[in-house]
Amino acid sequence: MLPREVFRTIRRIEIRTSRLAEESFAGEYHSVFKGRGVEFSEVREYQPGDDVRIIDWNVTSRMGHPYVKVFVEERELTVILLVDASGSFSFGTRGRLKAELAAEVAAVLGFSALRNNDRVGAMLFTDKVELYVPPRKGRSHVLRTVREVLYFRPEGRRTNVAGALDFLLKGLRKRAVVFLLSDFLDEGYEKALRMARRRHDVVPIVFTDPREEQLPDVGLLQAEDPETGEIRVLDTGSRRFRQGFAKRGAERAQGRDRLFRTLGLEVVRLRCGEPYDVPLVRFFERRARRLRA
Repeated sequence: MLPREVFRTIRRIEIRTSRLAEESFAGEYHSVFKGRGVEFSEVREYQPGDDVRIIDWNVTSRMGHPYVKVFVEERELTVILLVDASGSFSFGTRGRLKAELAAEVAAVLGFSALRNNDRVGAMLFTDKVELYVPPRKGRSHVLRTVREVLYFRPEGRRTNVAGALDFLLKGLRKRAVVFLLSDFLDEGYEKALRMARRRHDVVPIVFTDPREEQLPDVGLLQAEDPETGEIRVLDTGSRRFRQGFAKRGAERAQGRDRLFRTLGLEVVRLRCGEPYDVPLVRFFERRARRLRA
């Protein structure tokens, strides 16, 4: 039995995100994520202009005039929400944690998939795979995923994106749409991401917080690294220190984005304290334009 406050939180997320999925994302989702191929639907009489390669010769011989096979897109997809559960995802300075933002984004994507009759699965990872929820359909399954992202208590604190992708590659044989929700405060995942890109449709969703990019001038500040537990005193009163901090953050982001461009990955960038629906809508619009080109 879920505690009452947990239930209310999940219910609020469901109301907010299911409406958003219905009004803003359902059509876009359907148009930009394709099924695994086509499947036979029916036969009909041949019409001028039909491709002779789709003539059904067995039916044609029985009926005495040409019939062709009709195929429809096989819509059912497998959607995997690969969610960072490391210590840095429990950080946030704009009214919500990255994990809370990720839960709402996971809900929007899950309900969009649900409305298209797709199966949704999830994996929570730190420096190891903490939890794997096999792909299934249904509202209760999507809500379980939201609950896990919000309230699961992982054993690890560090981030290992490569390990999570390796686990996925070994365990998921069929092609899937993989939404990778992380702040990517990690290194050495280039090879694993490249391999995942070849087999699956991978969409990185990058979560950042403004205080990871720039520090305010508040004098001496005691800070704890959420992934290592190391405590340091930062001299934010030093302009040189603040500039160095911002420069390192910018270089890290540039390297990450350069890798995504090299691999041809379309990225969604989300910041704590800012609406997430606009970047998601823009992502769908960009992808739709690319597919039409």
